[in-house]
Amino acid sequence: MTRARSATGRAPRAAALAAALALSACGSGESAKPPAAAPPAAAPAAAPQASGAPATPADLPRGLALALAQFVDKDGKSVPGPARVEFLYRQGGAWKTSAFEDPESNVFHKAMLYEGPSGPRLLTLGGSAAAVKAWAMVDGKLVPTTLWEKDFGGKFSRMRDAEVADVYGDGAASIAVATHDQGVVAVLHPPAAAGGAFAVEELDREPNTFVHEIEIGDLDGDGVLEVYATPSEPNRLEAGASQAGHVVRYVPAKKKGREVVADLGDRHAKEILVGDVDGDGTDELYVSVEGVLDAAKQLVQKVEIRRYDADTPPKGGAVIATIDDRLSRFLTAGDVDGDGKKELVAAAFSSGLWLLRPGADPKGAWKVESIDTDSAGFEHAAILCDLDGDGTDELYVASDKHKQVRRYTWDGHKLVREVIYARPDDRPIFTWNIMPIPRELIPSGG
Repeated sequence: MTRARSATGRAPRAAALAAALALSACGSGESAKPPAAAPPAAAPAAAPQASGAPATPADLPRGLALALAQFVDKDGKSVPGPARVEFLYRQGGAWKTSAFEDPESNVFHKAMLYEGPSGPRLLTLGGSAAAVKAWAMVDGKLVPTTLWEKDFGGKFSRMRDAEVADVYGDGAASIAVATHDQGVVAVLHPPAAAGGAFAVEELDREPNTFVHEIEIGDLDGDGVLEVYATPSEPNRLEAGASQAGHVVRYVPAKKKGREVVADLGDRHAKEILVGDVDGDGTDELYVSVEGVLDAAKQLVQKVEIRRYDADTPPKGGAVIATIDDRLSRFLTAGDVDGDGKKELVAAAFSSGLWLLRPGADPKGAWKVESIDTDSAGFEHAAILCDLDGDGTDELYVASDKHKQVRRYTWDGHKLVREVIYARPDDRPIFTWNIMPIPRELIPSGG
C-alpha cells in the first residue's frame, strides 16, 4: 500500500475507533445526501527545523494526497460523508492544504498518481459506490473519468487497493485492483490511445471475501511481474475471534491464476510490501501478520513481520520482527539516513512508528528501533518518499489520533518530527492512504 510500479520505472510509492471499525468491517451504504465540502484549512506555521536536519525548500514540485473517510452529523447521528481527498503542498515557505470530495462514494481507500495514455492523472478508489476514477486538472479543478465501476453483488461493493505496473509486459500501465466483499482481484488494461475504454480482466472472485491489498513485483527474477493480494474472511471485530487469511499470487502475463504463497492459518494480513529492500537485486515479500486478542482482550500474539522469498514455502515465512501491538497496517520502504541502503518503517495501531533495519543476514532478525511512540491511527497511513529531492527519504505520517500529518527527517542521528498539518475540527477522519502527487494535480487552496 505504499508505492506504485509504473510501466517506465518504480517510484516511491471519535466516533473514532468505533467508526473506523464499522467502515473497515462492513462499509456503510447510507444513502443520506452528503453536505458540502468543508473549506480547506491553512497548515500551521512550520515548526523550527530540528538541529542537523536539512532546511526544507520554500517550494516543492510534489505534495501529498490523503485518501479519506469522513463522518458527518446527520440528525444527531454520525454517518459517513462523501469520499474526500486532502492535499498538502509546500509553497512560499509554508505548508498549504486543499481538498475535493466525491458524493458518489463515501470513502476513498486510495489516491495516487497514474500515468496512462491520457497523461498524468489522480487515480482514486472509492467504496459504496465502488469506482476507479482518473481525475484531470481542468481550469483549476479536478474532473473525473470513470475507468471502472461495478456492483459486485455482495453486501458491500468497494475498491480497496490498487497498484500500477506493466503486468502484461506490453509497456502499458495496467492497474491491479483489490475489492470487497466478493473477493474480486482484477486488472484494468489501458487503451492504446487516449479516450478509449479500459479492458477489465477479473483474475479471481471468491464470495464473502475481503481483499485488502495489492502489491506487484518479481520475486523469482524472471523479468515477468507478479501480482500479490491479501484475501481473508470478512473482518471480525470481537475479541477472541479469528480471521483466517493468506497471501496469493497471480501472473497475468503467463495466465497463471491464484497460488497461495503465504499460508497464515487462522491469522491474516491486511498489509504487505514487495520490493528489493535488502539490496540483493531481487524482490522480497514482506507480510504484516495481525496480532491476536483473547476473549479478555489481552494481546496473546503480537504483530509479526514475515519475509518470503521466491523459494519460501507458504508455511515457512521468516519472522524478521515482532511489534507489541495488535495491528500494523502500513509498511513503507526507503533510505531514511542517506547511506544508500533501504530500511522498512512499520506504522502500528497504538504503539507508534518502528524502524526496521536488515542485518548481515536479511533473512534473520532485523534491528527494530522506535521512531515515535506518540503516533497512532486505525490505519496509521505512512509513506517514505523524497519530496525535497535531497537524496534521502522523508517519512510522512497521518497520526489520526492526534488529527495531524507529520514529517520526519534524519538529523544525522535519528528521525525527528515536524507537524505540517493540524486538523482544524473534530469530525472523525480516517486516513486510508497517503501518497506523493505532482503539484500540477493539486488544486490550489481556498
